[in-house]
Amino acid sequence: MSENLLMAFGLTLLAGLATGIGSLLAFFTTHTNKKFLSVTLGFSAGVMIYVSMIEIFVKAKVALVDALGTVPGNWMTVGGFFGGMLLIAAIDKYIPKQSNPHELRTVEDMTESGYGAGTIQPELLKMGTFTALAIAIHNFPEGIATFTSALQDPKLGIAIAVAIAIHNIPEGIAVSVPVYFATGDKKKAFKLSFLSGLSEPIGAFAAYLFLMPFLNEIMFGIVFAAVAGIMVFISLDELLPAAKKYDEAHLSIYGLIGGMAVMALSLLLFI
Repeated sequence: MSENLLMAFGLTLLAGLATGIGSLLAFFTTHTNKKFLSVTLGFSAGVMIYVSMIEIFVKAKVALVDALGTVPGNWMTVGGFFGGMLLIAAIDKYIPKQSNPHELRTVEDMTESGYGAGTIQPELLKMGTFTALAIAIHNFPEGIATFTSALQDPKLGIAIAVAIAIHNIPEGIAVSVPVYFATGDKKKAFKLSFLSGLSEPIGAFAAYLFLMPFLNEIMFGIVFAAVAGIMVFISLDELLPAAKKYDEAHLSIYGLIGGMAVMALSLLLFI
């Protein structure tokens, strides 16, 4: 258990700090690689949807049916699944649209709007700051998802951590681009982007403090069902629309199928 615990915290930390990778990508290019964004966002959605519906939901159902019986267990699984969706939907509802981390902003968006790096633009700085806050709020339940999954099943935790890390890359871009164009300060933009990812391990720590003492079969089943709901919602509401925004020649769908195939293969190899 102690080894799994360290691994779960480590995976959550790595997934969260992937926002810094997005920040660095934004600094070292004058043009956003839209093909890269489209494929990787689609890939991440494919991994999340497949692992949620094929693996996580099933594990939750088995645990709850074993603990509660067939009828109550099935109802509780479905309730947990849609409860997770309602939770992340409520978070989205109370984040202003202009601050939503999945309303992606690119280098081209800033230059075409007439902004120049280093020219103080208070509205851009506010945009970047609120985006960082929005990402921190989004990443908190993702941290719980990664942590609890890795704790229960390390190979499943790795898959989820990789998927979340991939989708955190464009989130890092969403923070760093407006902050950099507002201040001309790469260090400040990177720092804000980097810090926004720390809410993921904070979510893991919260799960450790408040869920671990009660982590029996029933609690595990409910949390896992909610995690499946959260990840499906994120994929359908955020990742796929963002991937389609930068889509070229159906690359987002190819990424989606590729993510599902990689996830399916990884699960088959570890049966």
